[in-house]
Amino acid sequence: MLRFAFRNLVSRPVRSVLALLGLTVAIAGMVGLFSIATGIDDTVGKTFSRIPGLAAMQPGAPIPLFSRLPVGWSQEIAAIPGVRTARLEVWARAQLVEGKPTFSPPRFLFGTDIEATLKLKLAVYRDDITSGRFLTRDDVGTMNCVISRTIAEAFHKKVGDNLRVDGFDLSIVGIYHCGSLLLDVAIVLDSESVRKIGHFDEALISSVYIEPDGTVSKSQLTEDVCKHFRGRRADDWRANAMVAFPEAGAINMLNAAAKLLQGKGNGTPANDAPSESIKTSQKAEPEKPPLEEAIEVRSAQDWGDKIAEFSSDLDIFLYLMTGIGVLIALLSILNTMLMSVAERLIEFGVLKANGWSAWDVMKLITWESALLGLSGGVLGCLAGWVAVQVVNAIFPTKLHLYASPGLLLFSLIFSTVLGMIGGLYPAIWALKMSPMEAIRRG
Repeated sequence: MLRFAFRNLVSRPVRSVLALLGLTVAIAGMVGLFSIATGIDDTVGKTFSRIPGLAAMQPGAPIPLFSRLPVGWSQEIAAIPGVRTARLEVWARAQLVEGKPTFSPPRFLFGTDIEATLKLKLAVYRDDITSGRFLTRDDVGTMNCVISRTIAEAFHKKVGDNLRVDGFDLSIVGIYHCGSLLLDVAIVLDSESVRKIGHFDEALISSVYIEPDGTVSKSQLTEDVCKHFRGRRADDWRANAMVAFPEAGAINMLNAAAKLLQGKGNGTPANDAPSESIKTSQKAEPEKPPLEEAIEVRSAQDWGDKIAEFSSDLDIFLYLMTGIGVLIALLSILNTMLMSVAERLIEFGVLKANGWSAWDVMKLITWESALLGLSGGVLGCLAGWVAVQVVNAIFPTKLHLYASPGLLLFSLIFSTVLGMIGGLYPAIWALKMSPMEAIRRG
């Protein structure tokens, strides 16, 4: 039966090839589109599996680059039970590298507490050195840096060379490679050096990396850290308002001056006792609002969940785009099988007259459509996989597509089932005809 079905397809090469091409393009498109989502998942897995600790940041900040915390909080976190090491971090964006703007991909200056980094059991960048060395205590306060292999290749640099970043000459002492698009974008320096390059206020840091000692669970440690700072947000941030928002300081001074002038104009000295109405309002104390969270602590799982939310939204778009191609492929197979059945009505009538059952005819047509689906799936998966490799080779620092074995297997099975569904209606149509009716129509 299988051989007979194959010969029938070969006997009509033009129509079979057109149906095959339609299905191949649809499956290749499906592999290519969904490799975007699987690539994101693969990148996230490779990245956050390397970060076993916790990150303490400003509440609501998407990444440490946009976070600001008082510098003294890192010492307080280090004293909380369950914390093995607390490392302060200063992040800034490198605007110009070797005189070139860094838009895509971006480059970041990562200022680390070298002393704390050397105490960590596991440390990204430190444990990924491929050439040279990582920063040591002797590098504190210097412009010595460690860069990624990606940055080194992009600017043709090696250990011992200088790298000019935002008007400062950095000396490359080591090159690292993490194998992740999210990690291989940093230039690692001492935290004080990043403050100088990025004009970062000395009273602030971006985040604190927390390495647990294993005596308490991560969830309990997260709650303990948040509880320690709960309700302190307003007081701790008021001193930094003029640093983060200079216009806020100017507005406050103008308001104070206006109140002072108003008091003089009314003949009321600024230090006079408050009026009776003010005293009355002060007696009725308003209900205190709930304490605000002053700090947010995230684990690798939390980062993964946030990116998974984005990936799930992306999947909806991918399903819609893939559905268009699948619908076109289904109509192509349906048209091919309908025309094939219509051309062979006499053949089916003769086969039935010679003892073939209706089920045999249906199996023949189903085998033909299944062969089209399987062949289109194989070619589509192959074309999609090759396209993914080509894109990754052309844009190694910007994209990471991943055509996983699971995605390829699903696409192959889906294509075969799609082919069988495309031939189902023509098979049922041929099944209902009697031998004489089939011969007469043919």
